[in-house]
Amino acid sequence: MNLFPPAEGAPPGFRYEEDFISREEEQQLIAHIRELPLQPFQFGAYEGKRRVVSFGSRYDYTRHAVKDALPPPDWTLSIIARVEQFGGPGSAPIRQVLCTEYEEGVGIGWHRDKAHYGDVFGLSLASECTFRFRRAAGKGWQRFHLDVEPRSLYMMSDESRHVWEHSIPPVASIRFSMTFRTLAAGN
Repeated sequence: MNLFPPAEGAPPGFRYEEDFISREEEQQLIAHIRELPLQPFQFGAYEGKRRVVSFGSRYDYTRHAVKDALPPPDWTLSIIARVEQFGGPGSAPIRQVLCTEYEEGVGIGWHRDKAHYGDVFGLSLASECTFRFRRAAGKGWQRFHLDVEPRSLYMMSDESRHVWEHSIPPVASIRFSMTFRTLAAGN
């Protein structure tokens, strides 16, 4: 595995590692995700184009709170342990695993993950995507983007997690991701 230091201009607290998993592991994870009961992403009265399923916990957009979800399947446990290790000494344990399918032409708009969650890790599978960041800077935006490769892992903590927004423009081909979240203090 090659650990790449943040590229120039990357938000503080953002880390990225290519080839976090092998091609064989990637294919196994994709096969498992394809077998899951993925449902269109619901946020309030709106339905997103991506399909998801949560384990451990889920965010309830109606109650604006984190709720329990089914425990993570056994096939996720070793990857959860590796992601926690990537978080470094003293990192909080992973409390949510979100599996997502993005069909060709689907992306995700500008947002910050809910404040109920702490650090956020993303494992990209099947195809690359462009991961975009922005934050207000005077009358404009300070921006950063990174082409995220399949099998890579990113981590957002500190400013990259709490100050910067992020988005993914529509993908060129089907993409899967596994998002791992810790809980914020007090949740």
